[in-house]
Amino acid sequence: MTASDPAVGRVGAAAFVVRRRTALLMGAASLLCLVAFTWPLLADSRGVGVAGGNANLAHGADAPWVFVALLPLLLALVLAELADGTLDAKSVAVLGVLGACGCALRIPGGVSGFEPVFFLLIPAGRVLGRGFGFVLGALTLFASALITGGVGPWLPFQMFGAAWVGFFAGCLPPARGRRELVLLAGYGVVAALAYGLLLDLWFWPFLAAGTRLGPVPGAPLTENLHRFVAYHLATAMGWDLVRALTNGVLVLVAGAPVLAALRRASRRAAFGAPVGFVETGSGAPVAPPPPG
Repeated sequence: MTASDPAVGRVGAAAFVVRRRTALLMGAASLLCLVAFTWPLLADSRGVGVAGGNANLAHGADAPWVFVALLPLLLALVLAELADGTLDAKSVAVLGVLGACGCALRIPGGVSGFEPVFFLLIPAGRVLGRGFGFVLGALTLFASALITGGVGPWLPFQMFGAAWVGFFAGCLPPARGRRELVLLAGYGVVAALAYGLLLDLWFWPFLAAGTRLGPVPGAPLTENLHRFVAYHLATAMGWDLVRALTNGVLVLVAGAPVLAALRRASRRAAFGAPVGFVETGSGAPVAPPPPG
């Protein structure tokens, strides 16, 4: 990707270029998690019944398998890019630094929906590319869960929710200046609401099984969808609105300096630039200085 790439609308090259093999790995992992997310809406009435109290246990049993499948896919994605040379040492270093910053932002999060970690994923995906945003989101949630003790059956779903937030931030149309901040703030609000919706879909069978708003295996999709929307509006919108407001306000207030810092780092790192040498007067080859 180049500076004129309309898919990202930013300055500098992507730190993680989405090639065909990368796209296939990301698509396979996303499809796996999407099936796990939407299972309660499509559950068959044969086998386990909600009234029997076992549907939530059945849904809980799929989380370890999603987690077991997710980590190798993410590892394969990173190793494939390392082998191709598209993810170099500079990209790995930036990924580590931003992941550490994301872990620090996760520590004060979780209070009434206040989760500033998503603020970092949006400018990172915007500036450094959608592939970088995808990997950063998944790794940040994984590492921060280890630090904060938040490891549980919900973790693979949180990882994918954050990965999609970073990925789609890199897919936003070109814009600069105040218009870009408004675009990112609006995206932050929508992404926060979508993240909450997906995570609520994961928790729905656990918390609402056997109630009037719980899933009914074998019921039409429209009926289960209606039950879920009613459950979501009744139980989670307070958290989601706080998360959305946090994202929007942080982008508008601090987005400009963060975007500028990331773009400056991207120019200096020269992601994707070929390594070349110039000759000095003595004939000894030396590496050229970084741009910017």
